[in-house]
Amino acid sequence: MNGDEVLARLAELQQGDLPTHGGRTLAYVYDSGLAEVDRVGREAVAAYAATNGLDPTAFPSTLTMENEVVGLTADLLGAPDTVVGTVTSGGTESVLLAVQGARDARPDVVAPRMVLPSTVHAAFLKAAHYFGVEAVVVPVGPDHRADVAATRAAVEADPERTVLVVASAPSYAHGVVDPVTDLAAIAAEHGTRCHVDACIGGWVLPYAARLGRDVPPWTFAVPGVTSISVDLHKYAYAPKGTSVLLHRTPELRRPQFFASADWPGYTMLNTTLQSTKSGGPLAGAWAVLRTIGDEGYLELTRTLLDGVDALVAGVREIDALHLVAEPESSLVTVATDGTCDVFTIADELAAAGWLAQPQLTFAGEPPTLHLSLSAATDVGAFLQALRSAVAVAVERGPVAVDPGIVEFVQALDPAALSDADFDGLLAAVGMVGGEDGPGLPERMGEINALLDVASPRLREALLTAFLDRLARPARRT
Repeated sequence: MNGDEVLARLAELQQGDLPTHGGRTLAYVYDSGLAEVDRVGREAVAAYAATNGLDPTAFPSTLTMENEVVGLTADLLGAPDTVVGTVTSGGTESVLLAVQGARDARPDVVAPRMVLPSTVHAAFLKAAHYFGVEAVVVPVGPDHRADVAATRAAVEADPERTVLVVASAPSYAHGVVDPVTDLAAIAAEHGTRCHVDACIGGWVLPYAARLGRDVPPWTFAVPGVTSISVDLHKYAYAPKGTSVLLHRTPELRRPQFFASADWPGYTMLNTTLQSTKSGGPLAGAWAVLRTIGDEGYLELTRTLLDGVDALVAGVREIDALHLVAEPESSLVTVATDGTCDVFTIADELAAAGWLAQPQLTFAGEPPTLHLSLSAATDVGAFLQALRSAVAVAVERGPVAVDPGIVEFVQALDPAALSDADFDGLLAAVGMVGGEDGPGLPERMGEINALLDVASPRLREALLTAFLDRLARPARRT
């Protein structure tokens, strides 16, 4: 294939993807709606695609851009003069590094632990798994915020081994900010780090406060907050692949660095989990931050939050729906009454060209519909689609799962299932296609309803088995 044919094939492949522009994909992507911003970001990524951020002495421009991006982020969060930071590949890498740094800062602790609210992003559980840090998960209150008393009790149960306390600003599932002031005070009282995960809200909440919105304290202005993560590829509207991890002091960041001269090659020195890393995402973020500018972000946030207000008002007018929590940022979470279910609503929205993300039952809480708005989201058009989707869902009634199947699924032990068992289960729930291999039907309502009655461990096992079967080599023969 020549170059034009390859690019044509790429365009053909992309036809099956969700749209990344237009504000209709209410998860995964974030759209400013500004064509010039997209153009500048793409061209900057392309210009730096071949550079390597591994060695800033070879590519000093990447160091200049990183320091400027970190500086802009520090200014936005009111950080002290001592603050330092690192640009990472995304929120998960920022979280992993925050946990790894907290662990490695305490080599005296044989079995470190960290205290997390149950609403914390799953990236922290991934970090616990990767780095051998025990995740002590505490409940949240009726308002879906971290329970301060439960957090204190969890820390004081074993303060010597507790290396980190975590808060969200806001939590992904419900869009509310944890009581950071109280959580950070508990951490500081026990000489423990406190990390604020502001990956999704970090570029919205400061501007929301400037616009007069009521934003709970969560930045470095809160005593005891030692690190904060903020994603730029969310509401800074940068190209995918950039997040910032800030530490209050260089001493707090130092355990994050890795160096090794104990081999015959060059001395390896890394600031992040990556060694070789393209300068493209960093350049894209730097270019977008400079193009939009402070006043531009203020106006984008105004548009975004006006959209949230309109969506909240519209949801309140739909009898079958209610808000799970009052949104404090750009995230809106909706639940239904007994007349319909979120799975059918999500299917109907998808058929109308909108992605809304179902969230399954957790800790006795019913399934919900998660909506991440962008500045480009046409809320009026979405509400029209939502009203139609709810009307269809009410007419059809909730997806019913046979009680016998529920009993069977809930009795399964995922650890005891073989590959053949998983093949049978995937086929039974409609997650295996025909001659083209595994695939999903256009409508996901029945599959989500079945997953909803499964335990979290069985969900994990089934979806892992499904992904394993999807991710197989495409051979030439």
